[in-house]
Formats: sequence, C-alpha cells, structure tokens
Amino acid sequence: MADDRGPGGPDPGDRAVPGLESVAQRRHVQIAGLRLSGRRRRPSGERPPLPRELQASGWFWLVTGIVAVGIWVSLFAWPASSDWWTRQDTAVLRWLSDLRNDTLTAIAKACHALGSAWLIRPLRWAIVLVLLLFKRWRSLLAALASILLVGEVVRAISLAVGRPRPLVEMIGEWSGYSHPSIPVAALAVTLSVAGLALIPKGRWRRLWFIDSAMVIALLGIARMYLGVDHPTDVWTAAMIGPAIPFVVFRLFVPETVFPVTYRRGVTAHLDVTGARGEAIRAALEEQLGLTVRSIEPFGLEGSGGSTPLRVKVAGDPDRHVFAKLYARSHLRADRWYKAGRTILYGSLEDEVRFQSVRRLVEYEDYMLLLLDRAGLPSPRTFGFVEITPEREYMIVTEFIEGAREMGDAEVTDAVVDDALLVVRRMWDAGLAHRDIKPANVLVKDDHVVLIDPAFATVRPSPWRQAVDLANMMIILGMRCDPERVYQRALQFFTPDDLAEAFAAGRGVTIPTQSRSMLADMRREKGVDLLEQFRAMAPRREMISIQRWSARRLGLAAGALLVGLILLGMIIDNIRGAGFL
Repeated sequence: MADDRGPGGPDPGDRAVPGLESVAQRRHVQIAGLRLSGRRRRPSGERPPLPRELQASGWFWLVTGIVAVGIWVSLFAWPASSDWWTRQDTAVLRWLSDLRNDTLTAIAKACHALGSAWLIRPLRWAIVLVLLLFKRWRSLLAALASILLVGEVVRAISLAVGRPRPLVEMIGEWSGYSHPSIPVAALAVTLSVAGLALIPKGRWRRLWFIDSAMVIALLGIARMYLGVDHPTDVWTAAMIGPAIPFVVFRLFVPETVFPVTYRRGVTAHLDVTGARGEAIRAALEEQLGLTVRSIEPFGLEGSGGSTPLRVKVAGDPDRHVFAKLYARSHLRADRWYKAGRTILYGSLEDEVRFQSVRRLVEYEDYMLLLLDRAGLPSPRTFGFVEITPEREYMIVTEFIEGAREMGDAEVTDAVVDDALLVVRRMWDAGLAHRDIKPANVLVKDDHVVLIDPAFATVRPSPWRQAVDLANMMIILGMRCDPERVYQRALQFFTPDDLAEAFAAGRGVTIPTQSRSMLADMRREKGVDLLEQFRAMAPRREMISIQRWSARRLGLAAGALLVGLILLGMIIDNIRGAGFL
C-alpha cells in the first residue's frame, strides 16, 4: 500500500529498532548528575582543537636549514662548484681589503674581540649560574647540550673539510682551518642559548635575537675585513650556531610545556590560557557536550605528572568538573624517571609503561570505571577528550565538592576506619592504587575518596598490595596518633599483614609527596614515623626491592657510557674554547 506521508510525517530514521536508540535519544547522556549533550563528530580531515604547527620561526629555520645544506653541499661536493665559491669569497675579501685604513682596522679589531674566549666564557658561565639559581634543570641540560654539540659539529666539519685560510693579507689573529668560523659559531650558539633559556617568549626575546644577529654580523664582517675568514665560513657558522640550540630546545624544552618564567611553580604544569585554553573549550564542547564557563588550575602542589584543572561548565545551575591535562612531556618525564629508577633498583613489580599519551589517558579512564564497578569510592568519569592527536589529552571526572586532601583534612577515627576499609576492599577486589599519597586521598564527611588511579593495576602482586597499605597508614599517621592508626588497622588486617606492609614500604615505594612530609617530620619534630610503625608490628626482615635484569644492566652500561662521553666533551671544551 502506498505511503502518502507528507513533509510533516514521521521519518523512517526515527523508527524504533529493538535494542537500538535513535540518534535524538543518544544525544543526551547523564553521568554523576551532569547532562552531556551536543556532541559533534569531527569530520575526516578537520584539524584537531590544538594542531601541532611549526609556526613562523619553525618554517624560517626549516627553509634556512634546507638552503644552508644545499649551499654547503655545493661548496665542497664538486671541484667546479668549490672553485666557483672560492673565487666569489676571494673577490669579496679583496674588495674589503681595499677599504682598509687605520680607523676601520681599529674598529674591526675591536669587533673581533666579540669572538674571544674572554667574552664568550663569562657569558656561558652567567647562563649556567642563572639556570642553577632558578633550578631550571631541563633548560640547563639543553643549554649545555647545545653548546657541546655545536662545538663538536664545528670541529668535526673543520677537520673533515680542512679548508685553508683566505688568499689575502691577514691582519688578525687566527688558528686552525678556516671552515666554518669557530669564533662566529661559538658566539652564535652562546647568544641563541641565552635568548632561549633566559628570556621569556615575546617582545624582549625578539629584540634579543635581532640584536644578537647584528652582533654576530659585526663579528663576521670584522673577521672578513681582517682576512682571516671567507664569507662562506662566516655564513655557515652563523647558521650552525643558532640552528642546533633551536632544534634542541624545540624538542626537549618546548615553549608550550616549559615556558621561560621566573615565578614559582612546577614545570610539568602546562599553560591553559591562550590557544590551549581555547582548544580545551572547543574539545570539551565538541567531544563531551560541555559548555565551559571558566578554567582554572587546581591542586597543583600535589601533582607533578599532569596539569590538574577545575572547569566550570554550564548547567542548571552551573557546576564544576575536574580535569587533568596530559602531554607527551609528562609521558617522557615518566619514562626517564622509571629508567633512572630501574638503574638504581631494577624494575618494580607491577610496573606499567605506557607507549603513548592516548594509552595513558585511556587506561586511567578504564581504571576509574573499574573502581566504580567494584564499589570503591572514586569520582565518576565523563571520559576524555583529544586536544592534539598523540600529544595532548584531557580526562574529565566528577568534581568532589567540599572535599579536602588528606594532608589538610581533620582525621577522625571514622576517617581512619574508612581509609583502611578502602584498602581492604581493594585487596578483596584484586586492585592496587600504586600512588596513595595525601593529594590522591580526599576526605569528605568522614569518608575518603581515591583519585588519580592512572598507575593503578589489576591483579597486583602481594608486595604491591602491602605497599598500598603502608602508604595509607603513613598518610594517616602524619595526621593523627600513629598508635591509634595501628590499633584501628587491626580491625581489617592481621599483625602479619601490617608487618609485611612496613617491611615493604620504604624509599622508592613511598610517593615523593609523602617522603617529603616524612623528612619534614624528622627534621622538625625528630619523629621517624616508619620506625614507630615497625616497632608496633611483629618483627620482620625488610623486603628487598633490588631486581637484577638484563634491561637494568643494559641501561646502567648505557648511562655510564653516555656519562663518560659527556665528561670527555666537557673536559675538552674547558681545555679548548669552553667555559673557563
């Protein structure tokens, strides 16, 4: 029978399909009292909220590098091109030598001092001392690496090419081969490192680089005027000097992650204003259907591996959600930390190594769902959003209003019992948190809530479960009487359980925040909390955390080899045109 349905009739797409909701029905989801709506699927090919771009400076150095490599290859690849470049260099130098007079020669010799060790070495020491003073270790390593790399590259090229000095009268000081100009490269890398490591991005940094280019040009012109360098020697050195530090800082100290700033804070915390702030707003609206009112950092003191945020979203009434922003720098820092720990102790049991930022945030989202399914007190998750593919992601959870961190909360008997019961329930559910510290245990209305299960594990070893118990009792003992904590723990655990916990809990097994607070207690009150707990528990030998493996031996050997190479480079640098 024909269907005479008009324009206002029912749409076939709205027919009820058993077991399948309509698109209109699926547009609204409610989690933890928050209504998620308005999600939008990003079409194929559309850029993510915060795409990774080279920006103007990146394109400039990319094009400059390609041109520089092309010219440099043509300079020495073929005899004909080498002869042509030498003739052009000599013509320029002869023209400059015809301009010589006493006044210009005096000015040129004064400018020639810009490349002397007496100027460059104090500048380098000043950079190192400032970075040490402000404890900017990553920038310090990048600065040292840049200076050492430029020195090694320039010396290697100089020996490989072996270009003689210009065929004009030389009236200035010189040593070694001509190509590339070592003093020009040394000054260029020093000024570039100073700008990248010490000056905040903006107008002052741009002015610094403009002035630096003028200073490098003065040195190069002076050396050509004095007849000690060819123009191509100067030009090549002026390209190598800034190019290497720009690459090193862009890769290992990216401005978006480690901005140059002289205010206190943790370098792991990303700036959430500007372009990244707008990207976060767009991602939350398109991928989770949340309209953002405001974004503010929250709980930064207890977080070193992510950027925690409190986000105000539109609702009836408006309410807050909690978010953690993860970047590739956080994953890289975690890998370096675990590699160093492996060298010192070996890999700990139940260690989880993530291969990408996406896998890390997916795992935390999964663990939050698993904790919720097990009935353990934890925030409900709304999911995660993609800011930049494979580089930045953000997980969004329920914000526990009115809760306080364990380190700031009043710890009553009810809180102690609830915290210990949570550990007991984790044991029974076959879960371990692996990062129990004051910042990750919230207290609200005499009940505790576990947050940040990014490194939690399923089916943990008995050792890992014992470490969780020890860490929970440590943070409770720092807030109330340790003997009271121990006695109440006997309601849920046997004396042997407690003895095992404090035989396993020590050193690297205790999170950094708790270790710092324990050190403060020993220094200010003369109290060793761990020894107090061990004295109350049955005697048990300490459980060794040393694990020997082929990976540990390989990492240790590699670290030793790299250290010896760097030490040799530093000694060579000091003896030659280095810091001293």
